Amino acid sequence: MVENTQIPQTLEALRNLLVEIEQGRAGITLGGRARRTLSAMLTAPQQAAVMTISELAEAQGVNPSTLSRLAQRLGFRGFSDFQDVFRRELTEGRHFYSEQASRLVLGSERNSLNLLTRLARQESANLLTLVENMESATFELGAELLAHAPRIRIHSMRQFGSLASFISYALGMLRSEVAMLDAGLHGAADGLAQLEPGDVLLVTSCFPYTTGVITSARVAAEQGVKVIAFTDTPNSPLAKIATHAFYVPSQSLFFSNSMCAFMLLAEGLLTQVANLLGESAIASLKKREQLIAAMNAAL
Repeated sequence: MVENTQIPQTLEALRNLLVEIEQGRAGITLGGRARRTLSAMLTAPQQAAVMTISELAEAQGVNPSTLSRLAQRLGFRGFSDFQDVFRRELTEGRHFYSEQASRLVLGSERNSLNLLTRLARQESANLLTLVENMESATFELGAELLAHAPRIRIHSMRQFGSLASFISYALGMLRSEVAMLDAGLHGAADGLAQLEPGDVLLVTSCFPYTTGVITSARVAAEQGVKVIAFTDTPNSPLAKIATHAFYVPSQSLFFSNSMCAFMLLAEGLLTQVANLLGESAIASLKKREQLIAAMNAAL
């Protein structure tokens, strides 16, 4: 067991301890299964932060007792104290981007094309995982709402702002009453005030979760607005709020959350919306083309 003064309190400290254990320089030893489990938890800290011990054990292919023993070997009183290290990172997200980049910068790979190949393989795995785990009923109900809800607003921040803008633009090509929640730059509260029960708010966020997006989703749901969430795990704060939640894998070499699977999900839902709207969608697109031509603009 690690001495109390050496108990790691950050993910960085845990990673350093794992390196020392693997090099035989730490004051403790871990078996192969325990080392692999700790390494997997550090690779996906958001999963380790939000899952119960049983859920995490199942995801890692070990018994819950393995996680309890691992925590105690590392010096923690129990698994809950051990998990708190991951939860602090989840709520604060203090080092998310720099830690993502560090795994790349400190890696041994220096060939740019090899890096691109590895990234492509990881993204391919994300896309495949998204499709394989997609629930047909959730996909169909989400598309139905996007096709037929009276009003739709889309809300995201930071890097997901570009995804929200894309969804708003593309969905607006097919139907009316679609906009960004803060389209007039008057604030999310003003946008939420325009929504009624039965309208839809589509939000996207994953670890480290954006507080403003979570708050907007919660307030919307309390007002009877149906919430569609693109997020990462069933234990995401958005998943607990959403009417329909889509879980999107986003782990890769990229120094932030990968966007590829999120974009595939958006394009898939929008394609199904076009399919559901049928002739109405075609008429909307033709009207847009006519207006573009009338203004002597290019497509």
